[in-house]
Amino acid sequence: MTPNAAPSAPSRRTFLASTAVAAAAVTGGMPLLTACGSADSAARGGTSAGRNARKLLPAFVARDVVAPDIPAKNGSAAGFTRGLDLADLRTSVPRKLGKGNKVTVMSPFWGSPPEQDNAYYRAMNDLTGVDVRWHNQDGNTYEQKLGAVLASSDVPDVVVIPGWNMNGKIPSAVISKFADLGPHLSGDAVKEYPNLAAIPSDAWQRSVFGGRLRGLPQPAPYVTGIVPLYRKDVFDKEGYRVPRSADEFMSLAKDITNARAKRWACLDMKWTAFQMFGVLSGSEKPLGWNLAGGKLVNRIETDEYLEALEWTRKLFAAGVVHPDARLGKSQATDPGPKFAAGEFLIYANNISQWWSRTAEQAAHNPGFKVWGMDLFGHDGGAPRLWAEQPAGIFAFVNKNASEAVVRDVLAVADATAAPYGTKEYMLTNYGVEGVHYTVKKGVPTKTDQGNIDVLNAYVMIASPAPTIAHPDFPEVARGQVEWQQRMGAFTTKSSFYGMQITEPSRYTGLGNDFEQLEDDIVRGRKKIGDMQQAVSDWRGRGGDRLRDWYRKILDENGPAAG
Repeated sequence: MTPNAAPSAPSRRTFLASTAVAAAAVTGGMPLLTACGSADSAARGGTSAGRNARKLLPAFVARDVVAPDIPAKNGSAAGFTRGLDLADLRTSVPRKLGKGNKVTVMSPFWGSPPEQDNAYYRAMNDLTGVDVRWHNQDGNTYEQKLGAVLASSDVPDVVVIPGWNMNGKIPSAVISKFADLGPHLSGDAVKEYPNLAAIPSDAWQRSVFGGRLRGLPQPAPYVTGIVPLYRKDVFDKEGYRVPRSADEFMSLAKDITNARAKRWACLDMKWTAFQMFGVLSGSEKPLGWNLAGGKLVNRIETDEYLEALEWTRKLFAAGVVHPDARLGKSQATDPGPKFAAGEFLIYANNISQWWSRTAEQAAHNPGFKVWGMDLFGHDGGAPRLWAEQPAGIFAFVNKNASEAVVRDVLAVADATAAPYGTKEYMLTNYGVEGVHYTVKKGVPTKTDQGNIDVLNAYVMIASPAPTIAHPDFPEVARGQVEWQQRMGAFTTKSSFYGMQITEPSRYTGLGNDFEQLEDDIVRGRKKIGDMQQAVSDWRGRGGDRLRDWYRKILDENGPAAG
């Protein structure tokens, strides 16, 4: 469900500003073990995937508690469009599994954390039989706080770590500080927790760190989460056609733009350019590596990467990009108001904004309609898209936690992983009826108190298989899921799909400057030649040695299946 608006820019660090995005879990993560199957130091790095990891995975047991209106296909989420009757909600956890232990949880939080003793937390504790105590931390500075806590001896019982925070010494701390959950979850052991057993195996594979099953995952669709969103109402009125090639997009952008009327075609379309030119995904480690024609290449070494940057540069040079994007402001501000005002008609962002933009305008601007463009190949053919990682946020249990505490954490996780259409899902994602939400015509709506209390909390411990559910805007839910399914048909899994990888510490920071250089190039401050030189420097500073290291991982573990 998506009760709150999603954040403004396609940044992993802001995707979780709403319960909706946290529950949908639309991004990937990163981390570790040696290729030979035993724990290794972060200085050496390694992988916890491939052949060695599969024997650690929980048995997958699908649940038929509630059938989706649109079954998952081609890596999509499952879709729900119908309204809810609270009297018909199913029960997925028939008895409390918790034994009343106090469990402390440290988690990132975007916004002002609620009081600990609020009605939502009390209701969740009553549901699970566990006394959860939240140590919420500012999500914008979470990595610094995380590093300090993990370096200390005072580590909470549970620590939530987003994949994008797996930097520096944090991956090695995950291995040294957190418990092996395999004895409780691997193989048939997971059947004690049916909702956890229904989490897809790919997500569990991403949860193997240091040769052990340590993480409780938030699963994600492997289809790209970045969609070119556009004003369909304006397109229909003006007779604009959705483009099907890079040249058509450029022509359309010029037709739309009228600077005197304060209308531009789009924001920064670099992410869409990467998609239309078939550039390897680079959002999470392993960053853009793939085996092609027997050779291991990185995305930055490919012609497609340079072509995508050059096309985006031409878009900026043509004057069709909104001034906010030219100045870099669009990455720090909410694009919603200016998108609604028609100052630009196209922008690339997380798929959750398809719903949030619709919901924002529904009451006072009923003619407003946002939709998602199907991705296309730059030459007008089918796109070649690359799979995102199947889980991106993980909860870990302190290795010094007692057996009783570990079991109570799993009791909480089994409840928070309940599927849509269950009482447990409703409470986890919406809180207490009448306090945190109301239901009219089958549509749950958060109250002001719900938007304070039911945010960035229990969904961070574990989540069900990816779900999109909008009973308030069923056509949007259907549009989102069917978009994922169409794009999933063109999606390829790279050689490292699903693997947890930590690069050796000597390569830390090797690629840190590339994103800034990309932005400088597309805005005309640097040239394509500067990128070519940067790639050459990267190879000499360790890129070629890093390639050999990745190749060894493939030789010892085999490429990702599927």
